[in-house]
Amino acid sequence: MKKQPDKQRAESIIKSSLNDIKFILKITPKEESASIIVRNIYESFRMLGESILIKKGIKKINHINSINELIKLNLNTKKPLNLLENLMRLRNNINYNGYRANLFEAKDTILLAKTCYLPLLNKVKKILEK
Repeated sequence: MKKQPDKQRAESIIKSSLNDIKFILKITPKEESASIIVRNIYESFRMLGESILIKKGIKKINHINSINELIKLNLNTKKPLNLLENLMRLRNNINYNGYRANLFEAKDTILLAKTCYLPLLNKVKKILEK
C-alpha cells in the first residue's frame, strides 16, 4: 500500500539505527549478553531497510520487507547479505520462542555488523538523497 514518502522520518530512523549499533558494538560479548547483542544488531539492520520503504512511500512494512530491501541492494560485502535472513530467524527465535543466543552466535552477528552495516548504511543514505 502506498502513502506519501517521508524522507525526514527515514533519515531519523537511520540516525537511530546508527546510534544503536554503535552502542551495541561496545558491549563485550558474553553468554549473558549474546541475545541482547543479536537482537539489537538485527534491529539496526531492519531499521535501514525500513527507511528505504518509508522513502518509497510504502505503508505496509514488516520485517521481511525491510530485510529484503537490504538484500536487493546486491552490495559486494565481505559477508553475503542473505545472512540477514538467518539473523532474522535467529532474532525471531529469541523473541518468540525463548531461545537464548550463545557466544558464538553473538560474535558471528558482530562480525556481520562490522563487515556489512557501514556499506549498507552508506548505500541507504544515497538512496534517501535521490
